[in-house]
Amino acid sequence: MYCGACPKCVRDRQNYEKLAGKTSDDVCWFDITDQDSQLRQLGIDPKKALSELHIKDAEGRILSEMDAYIVLMSKVTLLKPLAWLMQLPVIRPLLAKMYHWQVNRRLRKRGLL
Repeated sequence: MYCGACPKCVRDRQNYEKLAGKTSDDVCWFDITDQDSQLRQLGIDPKKALSELHIKDAEGRILSEMDAYIVLMSKVTLLKPLAWLMQLPVIRPLLAKMYHWQVNRRLRKRGLL
């Protein structure tokens, strides 16, 4: 899931697709723009959807934030080492804090927070 109204989100998706190559075909992207009722049906707070990446994994579970990034990055050969690094107990909380700071700053600039 990504926000199609957010230029950074669109760029991030495009960059992922370039890096992933053919494996990007395994990812079905869902634009959350104006999809509040569908998000709620999935058990996702629409405000959280703006501030955290969410994915639905092969087992149907909804994963968010660092868990979602780790799964996506693990699918790309070039990004697998980063996915492994992100899971480390010292690294993960620091990345999560930086991630939320950056996203919240972007949302404030867009008047969405």
